[in-house]
Amino acid sequence: MQYIEVKSSQIPLDLLLEADPSEASISSYLSDSWCFAALDNGRVLAACIVKPQTDSLAEIFNVSVYTKLQGQGVGSELLKSVLSQLSSKGISRVELGTGTFGYQLTYYQRLGFRVDSIVKDHFLLNYPDPIYENGIQHKDMLRLYAQL
Repeated sequence: MQYIEVKSSQIPLDLLLEADPSEASISSYLSDSWCFAALDNGRVLAACIVKPQTDSLAEIFNVSVYTKLQGQGVGSELLKSVLSQLSSKGISRVELGTGTFGYQLTYYQRLGFRVDSIVKDHFLLNYPDPIYENGIQHKDMLRLYAQL
């Protein structure tokens, strides 16, 4: 498995939709972001989209793994590699937003992310369709960060 930076055009939209159900949202951050992928024999299996905010701060907008590969460590290894590559670029703090519950939250916490703040009603105000996980609607967003 290779974990490398790629062009945004190399990341399949259906993969990005695994983590972000809004094509409009994806379009808003994809073009001016750094794109990283987990490749197996040239095939993209997972992606991480990171947008630089300042010389030392970046925000992760999308971490996605094809459903059939989730839970096998592909996403964790990709994100570990991405964090290392970001550090090499001079990034010292990485931020992201996620739901207030679910496997994504524990995934990020296992990789060293900590809670910074809560954005009330984020999913209600920014997505046209409700987002449910385990029968519970996502409403608020947690802002997480990691110091590199």
